[in-house]
Amino acid sequence: MKRRLTFQVESWPIQGSFNISRGAKTSAEVIVCEISEADHSGFGECVPYARYGETLERVSEQISEVRGRIEAGESQESIVDAMVPGAARNAVDCALWDLNAKLKGIPAHQLIGLTPPRPVVTATTISLGEAGEMAIAAKELTDYPLLKVKLGGEGDAERIRAVAAAAPNSKIILDANEAWSADNIGEFLQVAARPNIALIEQPLPKGEDEILSELLHPVPICADESAHVSGDLEKLVGRYDCINVKLDKAGGLTEALKMCREAHELGFSLMVGCMVGTSLGMAPAMLLAQEAQFVDLDGPLILAQDREDGLVYEGAQVSPPTSKLWG
Repeated sequence: MKRRLTFQVESWPIQGSFNISRGAKTSAEVIVCEISEADHSGFGECVPYARYGETLERVSEQISEVRGRIEAGESQESIVDAMVPGAARNAVDCALWDLNAKLKGIPAHQLIGLTPPRPVVTATTISLGEAGEMAIAAKELTDYPLLKVKLGGEGDAERIRAVAAAAPNSKIILDANEAWSADNIGEFLQVAARPNIALIEQPLPKGEDEILSELLHPVPICADESAHVSGDLEKLVGRYDCINVKLDKAGGLTEALKMCREAHELGFSLMVGCMVGTSLGMAPAMLLAQEAQFVDLDGPLILAQDREDGLVYEGAQVSPPTSKLWG
């Protein structure tokens, strides 16, 4: 039966503004890929990310470039091998996993060979701002067990102290988004050495992180921008303690599964993260989150509204997707 590929760009408004070290966003621009065969359709969502040189136009072109191969019935393995890691491959790969599960009449986790997913605790993000503002936000989340705090370089010592004091019962992930430098990382690591600081994510820019192998890690350090695919991980041994696996970086669930296996073999702990997008983008990552030490899949909570049949969030807990959404 012939397959058909279509895709569309969607814009989802964000509640207020979402601020990180690289700037602010007021909407999430996503691309949704649909691959149909017979009476079934598989869906995948991706977020083109400017930090990785991606645009809506280029990602759309990359999806269009494999349309003929998909519609000719080439295997998922062949299609994934033909595409470069990134957002376009993520949308295509996740749509194929969803479609193949529906064609076989079994859940995606069973198709992959995983145990049934269960609810997990996700981090709740505090946007970058002034230290006092971030402390107020942390106090409002005092019942949430895991907070992710966006940092930006200058002023981070005050932000760390303020948030840690405001949320003494929460574990905290500090996400610098590459905003620290060799000149200030020593100071920030000392400030972060507090009982409730659980992880520091990507403190230094990719390509400038060799110094991490020479520094003491009073708090475990997690690679994000420095770790895109499984082949990146071996050179990160000694620099990082943890790997953040994101579907849009890896280019889909297929490569993300490889990354998780490689991270485990190399002795890294695991974080499963996301871009800001809807529940459709989070759903495949719920399969990865089952064995992760840290889960950061609160993207839909940053939006003003999620899509229909989205993931169910109850406080800090997020449940696996229903078949109406994905998988």
